[in-house]
Amino acid sequence: MLLTVDLDRLDVRSGHRLLDVGCGEGRHCFGALERGAQVVGLDLDLTSLRAAARPLANRARELSSFGAMIHGDAFRLPFENEQFDRVICSEVMEHIHDYRGAARELARVTRPGGIVAVTIPTATSEHLYLRLGDEYFESPGGHIRIFRPRQLAAGLAAAGLTTAAVGFAHGFHTPYWVLRSVMHLPDADRSRLVQGYRHFLIRATGSRLMDWIEKRVLNFICPKSLILYAEKPAASS
Repeated sequence: MLLTVDLDRLDVRSGHRLLDVGCGEGRHCFGALERGAQVVGLDLDLTSLRAAARPLANRARELSSFGAMIHGDAFRLPFENEQFDRVICSEVMEHIHDYRGAARELARVTRPGGIVAVTIPTATSEHLYLRLGDEYFESPGGHIRIFRPRQLAAGLAAAGLTTAAVGFAHGFHTPYWVLRSVMHLPDADRSRLVQGYRHFLIRATGSRLMDWIEKRVLNFICPKSLILYAEKPAASS
């Protein structure tokens, strides 16, 4: 399973309640569920939610746990304060205008002592795509900003979250999006080169060797995603 957030580093444990904001089809939800967490995924995209809601609920039932997906957005999370031990928000902040407002909501629903993982595309990869053409940013649902890590960390800090660790992911995906940009993004899926590289990515996902190369080499050279792991201070005793 292709995950952006390192669930070991997020320290997801059995019994934790985990929220994935912008969950898509729930890859992090499924990963956390397998670790014994109770999970809730939230997204605006009903198509993705419909595709994953039943499989997630079924798998949760098999594990005698809880897994659900709900429709909603990052600015009005439908939960009371301090409900979750772990919160994920992956590849969302670059799409929204008020990322500081979203960060406040993430912090609000996180329990004291909890950890939030927020991922964004690296500025280096985004500038590279921009040099290859405007289509990457002008496509529907595209990115509206290029983040610097300090900019995101400052937004999290303003919400009361202290960045404790940084990670990188998806080194194999940077060449893929370069290739898509070069091949004219709207028509890229027709390209045999793009199709071939996508096939390679699928095969690489299940390869221990490719996983080692990506994590030990490419994620330090050309990562596509950056992950900030931020802590909410524990309540004073």
